[in-house]
This record gives sequence, structure tokens and C-alpha cells, in this order.
Amino acid sequence: MFRKMRRFKQQLTEEETIQILKKGKTGILGVIGDEGYPYTVPINYVYENNKIYIHCAKTGHKIDAIKNNNKVSFCVIEKDDVVKEKLTTYYKSVIAFGKARILETDSEIFRAAQSLGFKYSDDKEHVQKEIKQELKALACVEIVIEHMTGKQSKDLAMKCLGVD
Repeated sequence: MFRKMRRFKQQLTEEETIQILKKGKTGILGVIGDEGYPYTVPINYVYENNKIYIHCAKTGHKIDAIKNNNKVSFCVIEKDDVVKEKLTTYYKSVIAFGKARILETDSEIFRAAQSLGFKYSDDKEHVQKEIKQELKALACVEIVIEHMTGKQSKDLAMKCLGVD
């Protein structure tokens, strides 16, 4: 169903791929938007147990798109270093494909929002207070990952191996 990576020698291990998802702060969510056009948007997220959680308003383009078609893609870029003298970029990135589900119960939404908040803030009391204040206006989405790959540039892979 999903394509194998053409440049398999540049593929990162599953462990490296998961580490990028865990450490990343911003990802790009891709959905099928209005009139079948792709719609991508940068978002904060948290990765847990082969799932990605995001938050958003209860209405808007993302939510409408997910309601119409729950298949999504998600991209995180860990490294993006342009090397001018070599006319190349040293990069590491992850692309994940999965199905999105809009969380429905207050307990699901609270748990997802709490995981998100704790990723970005050490002030647990403040995070919980904010979630409680915003819970009625808050939507959270769970993306169950069906397929993901991590990739690094050929030049970066060679550099990591000590080959110039």
C-alpha cells in the first residue's frame, strides 16, 4: 500500500525516526482540503505510542478536511543545513501517514491536551489550569500512524560514516 523508499541507503532506522518525532517541536500536517486541494499547515504536536496528537479550534479548515477524509500526512524536519560550497543540504526528516480521529470525550481531549502542554511547558499546574479554562472550545486530533519513514541526505549519511 505504501511505497518503499527509493533511496533506501538514506533511510533512517525506526529508532532514529521515532527520536525525531519525539524531539521535534513543529510538524506540517497535510490533509485533503477544499475542492480536493492539498492543505498543509504547521502545528505543534506530541508523539506517543505510534500516535501523533494535535490541538486546534473546533471549527476550521483542518477539522472540516479531517471530517471529509481522515487520511493525513505529517512531516517533521529535524535538520536543514544548507552547505553552500557543496550546493547541497544536510537534512533529516520524517514523513508519517495515518488516519486522523477527532477526539470526542472531555477525558480524551484533556489527556491529549495535557500531553501537548507538558511537552512544551514545565509548569504542570499552569498547563492544567489553561486546559480547564479552554476545554469547551478545544478540539484535539489523534493520528494513528500507519506508515512512516525517516530520511537523511546522501551527503549527511556519508559525513556520518566519515566519508567526504
